[in-house]
Amino acid sequence: MLSDILQFLLTIAATLMGIALILRAWTHAVRLHPFNPYSQAIIRVTNWLVQPVRKILSPGSLIDWPSLSAAWLVALAYLLLGWIIGTGSLPSVGSLGPALIAAMLTVARWLFNIILWMTLLQAILSWVNPMAPVMPLLQTLTAPLLDPIRRILPNLGGIDFSPLVLLVLAQIALMVLQRVAFALFAV
Repeated sequence: MLSDILQFLLTIAATLMGIALILRAWTHAVRLHPFNPYSQAIIRVTNWLVQPVRKILSPGSLIDWPSLSAAWLVALAYLLLGWIIGTGSLPSVGSLGPALIAAMLTVARWLFNIILWMTLLQAILSWVNPMAPVMPLLQTLTAPLLDPIRRILPNLGGIDFSPLVLLVLAQIALMVLQRVAFALFAV
């Protein structure tokens, strides 16, 4: 029972930190103003981990490599600590290679979950409260994903089906990641 509670708390902490790091990289990619209150919150939460990584890796013009690397490190630590909590023993050296790949898949899973939830939240708020203070942020973050879909879909007047298409695509990506993880790590 104690291991289940520890596993639960570890999952929450790692997922929230991983999401914050991915959002930091995402705000870098969309060039969200660093003085935006949401950007400031994300930077404050993640700076302790990103700054040491930034001494080794420099961010690119579009991709914030230090933030993504930090998310990968969080995912790796999450998987290794989960193994230790679940089994009560240290993982073998031979399982470190698969853990490195599993950490990348975990970061990808976090990313597609963020896409799914941000798109869903934006769609609901556009109907319920389109003037919500978080709407400009959601529109800025999801526009690079929704705009290519909007160019492909036919114009249906006042109805925008691009969030629905993005939700379906994100869900399919999560299913594919699940299959890939199962295929890679099935014994």
